[in-house]
Amino acid sequence: MGTLANRIIFLTGGASGIGEACATAYASAGASVFILDNQPDRLTETLARLGSPHAGFAGDVSYEADVKAAVEQALQTFGRIDAIHNNAGSASPSKSLDQTTEDEWDQLMAINLKSVYWTTRYGLEALKQTRGCVLNTSSMVGELGQPIHAAYVASKGAMNALTKAMALDYAPFGIRVNAVCPAGVWTPMLRDWAKTQPNPAAIETYLNEIHTLGYCPEAHVVADVCVFLLSDAARFVTGCLMPVGGGAELGYRR
Repeated sequence: MGTLANRIIFLTGGASGIGEACATAYASAGASVFILDNQPDRLTETLARLGSPHAGFAGDVSYEADVKAAVEQALQTFGRIDAIHNNAGSASPSKSLDQTTEDEWDQLMAINLKSVYWTTRYGLEALKQTRGCVLNTSSMVGELGQPIHAAYVASKGAMNALTKAMALDYAPFGIRVNAVCPAGVWTPMLRDWAKTQPNPAAIETYLNEIHTLGYCPEAHVVADVCVFLLSDAARFVTGCLMPVGGGAELGYRR
C-alpha cells in the first residue's frame, strides 16, 4: 500500500501543471483524489487518465458557490476529506504594482488567496473529523521577491503568513497546515509566462541558472514533496514553508 493509502484528498487546480502532477502522485500513493478545476476539458482528461475512484468538479476557486458545491460533492462521493491541497493559482499579470489594474489585482488575489478562505470555510469541519491536514502551494517568490510580478509576489507572501496562522489556529484540532514553495518549475503556466518575456530564448538558461542544483525541474519533483507533507511521515510537521527550489532559496546565482 502507498504512503497515502485510503486518504481522500481535495485538490484545487489539479488538471494541469503542478496540480496534475500531484493528482498523479497522490493516486499512485494510494489516495482517492477529488479535483476542483476551472478547465472542464483538462479535468475530464485528467480524471479519465486517473480512472476510478477519482472524481472532480468543474468550477472556479474564486467563487464561493463553486467551492461550497465542490466540497459538498466530495463529501457525498467519498464520505470524508483527509486533506485539502490549495494548489490553484495564477501568475498574471506580469507587471509592477503601479501598472497593475485594480481588476487584475482583485482577480489574482481571489484566485491565489481568497480561495484558501473558501476551502477552509467549507472544508474545515470535515478536516476536524479526520484530524486531517492542509497543504498550500506557495512559491519562493513570497520570500525572495520577483521583479515585474508585484501582485503575484504579494499573494504568495500572504499565503506564507496565512499558512503559519492556520497552523496555529487548527493545531488544537490535530490539523496540520504546511506550504510547499517551489522556485521555477516547468509547467504550462511557466511556459506561457516565458513566451511573454522580452527574450524567450534566454528564459530556459536563466531558469536553470537560478537554481543552485543547476536545472529547472518538472512538476513531479514538487509532487513528491507534497506526498510527503500529506503523509504520516510528516505527522509532526506543521507551519512549515517547505522550499523545493534546488537551493534557489540560498541565493540566486545570477
